[in-house]
Amino acid sequence: MEAEDFKEGQVLLFDKPLGWTSFQLVNKVRWLIRKSCEIKKIKVGHAGTLDPLASGLLIICTGKFTKNIVEYQGMEKEYTGTFTLGGTTPSYDLETEIEQVFKTDHISEENITEAAFGFIGETEQVPPVFSALKKDGKRLYEYARSGEEVKIEARKIEITEFEITNIRFPEVDFRVVCSKGTYIRSLANDFGIALGSGAHLSALRRSKIGTFNVDDAFNLSSFEDLLPKLQK
Repeated sequence: MEAEDFKEGQVLLFDKPLGWTSFQLVNKVRWLIRKSCEIKKIKVGHAGTLDPLASGLLIICTGKFTKNIVEYQGMEKEYTGTFTLGGTTPSYDLETEIEQVFKTDHISEENITEAAFGFIGETEQVPPVFSALKKDGKRLYEYARSGEEVKIEARKIEITEFEITNIRFPEVDFRVVCSKGTYIRSLANDFGIALGSGAHLSALRRSKIGTFNVDDAFNLSSFEDLLPKLQK
């Protein structure tokens, strides 16, 4: 690929590494393109944030195709991951420490399957307070980290598929297909409540966005191989 290809616009699929923010990956891709193609400025953006503790598919658009980002953000998404039963955290995942412990000995495999089925369809979901959503011009995680209480409005979401793929107490593996705006961390917390216990998200991977699949995605090494002019 040449500089003009990236300026005209490309849709690039990346497998975001665990521990990276989406913005870190975008910045790295922008830097690689600029260095390889010897250009000073190019638009690069992503179509839907993935948390640092999640890996998987991130759509990155360049040049004129950044105008299509909103379209990709609205597409249905598929995730796989793991809920850990018996404990909740303030962030609903492993970003924060377990603050409450719950019994799990009353939960059967049948209970788990039935609970998953109960989430299929349209529903309202409260986003986690540890999120980048804004309220009154301030990120929710800023309220959370400063200890301020804030009321978070529920949002309409839709879950079209929710499959339990493996159970090994206290861990439950799943696959979820859902609409834009769905927080899998909130789903983990709600799932624990539905089981009369508690739960948090302990692993997450985004596998699909619309018809785009993480199996077709670049990692940083394979993307660098695409850019033979890259100055080491």
